[in-house]
Amino acid sequence: MTKEIPTLILGIGNILWADEGFGVRAVEEFHKSYAVLDPADKVIDGGTLGMYLFDDICRCDKLLVFDCCDFHGKPGELRVLHDKEISIWTSTKLSPHQDGMNDLLAAAHLRLSAPNQIIVVGFQPVLLDDYGGSLSNEAKKQLGPAVEAAFKELKNWGVPLRERTLNESYEPLNENSALNMERYEAERPSQEEADRTGDRRYAFIRTNEA
Repeated sequence: MTKEIPTLILGIGNILWADEGFGVRAVEEFHKSYAVLDPADKVIDGGTLGMYLFDDICRCDKLLVFDCCDFHGKPGELRVLHDKEISIWTSTKLSPHQDGMNDLLAAAHLRLSAPNQIIVVGFQPVLLDDYGGSLSNEAKKQLGPAVEAAFKELKNWGVPLRERTLNESYEPLNENSALNMERYEAERPSQEEADRTGDRRYAFIRTNEA
């Protein structure tokens, strides 16, 4: 059966927790670097939408995902996961958004609408417990290689792409300019103004329950 979305290029993650936002920043960088030529293909900043992505997942034939995931590699490592290796990604529990992705893919299988092919461009996190923080330097260095790895995989799939020209204008994936990485970093509150480890009351409870 032909699906409505031949290829879905998706970035997921939570930009509020440092390297947890790698997938979002990677898909932004991909969108900045390449344009998809088939109007039926989609490039999406999935953030932490979880099950809200269900319809798009069920409607796509091929799915390429940028994500921060624990594949038991060296911190800062980039890895492309295929086929059976995808189970490493779906078993990861770094954050609530990945529980949502696990549920989403399982539901798509039950509906007999799961993507026929999935590739994950994954980053082994270096830093997670920095609330409101941006990517670690190691993660930033892997954005370019992640984009090029995705480009190679998509070309192997036969997905028509075009490299954007210098200063080319394009519609951003997220219209909220406050989420732009440069602005996000520049406007981050100081440690004194905002706790970097989340809600200290929650940390206190966890410590005393241990």
